[in-house]
Amino acid sequence: MSPRVTILDYGSGNLRSAQRALERTGAEVTVTADREVATECDGLVVPGVGAFAACMAGLTAARGDRIIDQRLAGGRPVLGICVGMQILFDEGVEFGVQAAGCGEWPGAVTQLPAPVLPHMGWNTVEAGAGSVLFDGLDADTRFYFVHSYAAQSWDLDSDGSRLAPAITTWAEHGGPFLAAVENGPLSATQFHPEKSGDAGAQLLENWVRSL
Repeated sequence: MSPRVTILDYGSGNLRSAQRALERTGAEVTVTADREVATECDGLVVPGVGAFAACMAGLTAARGDRIIDQRLAGGRPVLGICVGMQILFDEGVEFGVQAAGCGEWPGAVTQLPAPVLPHMGWNTVEAGAGSVLFDGLDADTRFYFVHSYAAQSWDLDSDGSRLAPAITTWAEHGGPFLAAVENGPLSATQFHPEKSGDAGAQLLENWVRSL
């Protein structure tokens, strides 16, 4: 039986491209804001593009923050993509304005200290040891990024999390930033796997296989 994956539709994200990419893994994919479907599926994908505060407002309006929290409390997998990763942190700071996030991870999402923004295009990552998402992918594999903000530190130790110890993956643009995190049932990527060609397809297949 194919894994049931739901892409949470809360008014943000490249929903159709993500849907097509996930369907190619063999998953049964639904795009919806229905709380029961999003809670009960095998894997939930939380996309996101645009400003942190706007995405968080849309997520809260759809009660997506509660869905995420409920799934994680039951050990059910969630994958955040791009701003869908950023809103998992305590807060985002854009143009000097602070906006609260879901608070699943401590820390803030802030502007990259790079002379050229946004960070747009292909970049390599340094995957953490034991990564499931990057299994089978070479160190020189490139992924597609489009962002000006990111989490630039990891402040959660295993004693302070209700989830398993985290595996962190890093990239560089003006300095190091988190390109991906795998923290028990909660995973996320700052890049867009659905726009990352064969490498992104492999990553999504790895995630779906783990469900």
